Order: sequence, then C-alpha cells, then structure tokens
Amino acid sequence: MVCTYIFVFPRYQPAVRTYRVHQSGDLVPKCNVFDGNWIPDETYPLYNASQCPFAERGFDCVANGRRDRGYQKWRWKPKSCEIPRFNVHEILGKLRGKRIVFVGDSLSRTQWESMICMLMQGVQDKKRDVYEINGNKITKRIRFLGVWFSSYNLRIDYYRSVFLVQPGSAPRRAPKRVKSTIRLDKIDDMSKEWIDSDFLIFNSGHWWTPTKLFDMGCYFQAGRTLKLGMGITTAFRTALKTWATWIETSVNRNRTRVFFRTFESSHWIGRNRNSCKVTRLPWLKTKGKDRSRISDIIIDVVKKMTAPVTVLHVTPMGAFRSDAHVGTWSDNKSVADCSHWCLPGVPDTWNEILLSMMLAKDGME
Repeated sequence: MVCTYIFVFPRYQPAVRTYRVHQSGDLVPKCNVFDGNWIPDETYPLYNASQCPFAERGFDCVANGRRDRGYQKWRWKPKSCEIPRFNVHEILGKLRGKRIVFVGDSLSRTQWESMICMLMQGVQDKKRDVYEINGNKITKRIRFLGVWFSSYNLRIDYYRSVFLVQPGSAPRRAPKRVKSTIRLDKIDDMSKEWIDSDFLIFNSGHWWTPTKLFDMGCYFQAGRTLKLGMGITTAFRTALKTWATWIETSVNRNRTRVFFRTFESSHWIGRNRNSCKVTRLPWLKTKGKDRSRISDIIIDVVKKMTAPVTVLHVTPMGAFRSDAHVGTWSDNKSVADCSHWCLPGVPDTWNEILLSMMLAKDGME
C-alpha cells in the first residue's frame, strides 16, 4: 500500500471566532457554539441508522451488536445560547435547490452520511425521492458519491480527498524507499468538481500520520523537489496554504459558503496509542484530547485568509465522547476503532451546528 488512494460534560473555552446562531427567526446574543457541555436528552437520536440506506453498516453500532444505547442520548449545550432544535421540514424547505459538497477523509464521509440520514426523516417516499445519483452503494472505496433529494432539487455530494492536495507517483531517480508522493503545491485534481456548490465543507488530518505516510513509502514533494526531511505538521501547513490559495482564487464567494471542520478527537490509549476501550459514559475530563496540532494549524491558516471560511472547531466537544466510538461494533469486529463514530451519534451534532450556520442569513462574525 502507498499513500495514493488504495483502500482501509465539562465546559471548554476554545479560542476561535464566535457566531450568531439562528433560532425562531431571531438572532440570539453572540455565542461561541463550541463552548459548552454535553447534557442527557431522551429526545435523541434523530434517526435509526438501520432504516437509513446511506449509513454504512460499519458505523451502525447497534446493528453490529452494541447493547447499550446511552451514547445516542446526549445533546451539546453551548454556554450562552441554544443550538436550534432540528426541524427537518423547515431545513429541507430552506435547502431547496442547493448543492452541498463534503470533501475530505472517512470522517467527512461519516458526516455526509449523518446529514443524509437526518434529512431523510422529512421525506415521505424515501425510496423514490432519495437516491445515489449513479446507483452506487455507499462504500469507502469510491472517490465520489452523490445523493439526490428529488422532491427538493437538493444534492449532497461527498468527494474522497484525504490530503486535499494531489497524490502522485515517485519521481524518476527517487530513493528506493520513496513509493509515492504528496504534491503539496497542487490542489487535488478533483477540485474543479467542488466549485459549483452552495456550501463546501472540508476536513483533513487523519491520514497525516507516519503510519499512513512514511511507513508506506509516501513522502512530500513541492514542484520537482522531494522534501525527504520535511515533518508532517510542516507539510500539512504547506498543503493547507495551497488549499487556501485555491479557495481565494477559484471559489465564488458571492455564492459559495466554505467551512472547515477541525480534527476529530480520537480516544486511542496506551504507549503506542493502539488500544481502544469504549466507555459507557462520556469522560468527565478531556485528558488532553481537547487540543490538536492539526486543529491549531487549520485555525491559524484560516485566520490569515482573505476569503471568508468558517471553522467548525469540533475538537474540544468530541474530547469527552469516549463512549461514542465504533470500537468493536463495526463490520470488522476483529479490529477495534477509536477514531470513527457510531451513527447516530456525535457527527449528528456537527450537522446540527453546521445547518444552523448554513441557514442563518447573517449568522456569522
């Protein structure tokens, strides 16, 4: 394998821009929706994953044998405001005629699946009115998936681009250990397909690790130059600057609103971070999971952009949710997973926040 696309309660106060959250037609006082805590709420979950054909079986933890369902019944409560309660018919009405595009890794695909399952609750004839445009089954091996809500002329797409920049083959005369490269100065060649959209939601980070890069013979390249000594965080910042330049020069800021979700907290433990133990309740403390160098770089790069981009700083809120990972309740029980989330679960909260920001007319500052 190489790094090209071959397939495998407490309150926190992050330093990040603030938002106005739309509720009942009015704007509540300025509020950082990422400063809050998790509270029990028996009205959750918002859907049944087993009844949603767009939720991967690997993320449907209940169907895969998880007996406790308490992890599904937590709501994120910001300190100074309320996230609008999910009103699927109102949301679908406001999204009529829109195109939403998710770009990133498997955590982006999880959020995409979550949003589709949430919005399907407002569609009467689900089999006829909601379908993948090419008839594809939902799978991690496809680089593009698109779902059409025909009654609302609404399209929600997902593009697999784990680095956001372009993977490439090893240059001629490269050392034998170099099997492939990441072209840090070139945006992913699928980027032209992202542009014609009303909302663009990006993520990246989980593939920027030694095991998915150097151990696979994948190194960094800029222009014709191999960067064999470049560290991963430096390379990630360089790639993100390439992405930022593309946003500033290629995206129509009069039409398209851009979001970037920060690194999603994982809960691997042990000396080598190779042990996964899913708890029955959220952690009481973040145990350092509320900070991420990847998230810091995202926030810093976006802060310096001339084009408006909204950061969805989900790292702190996920830090407590050691109870909500897939664990061994996946379609491959022999491999525990403390990175991905069960559906329904934490990604639904990301979407509740995202949708409130998307639909607020002047809801961001």
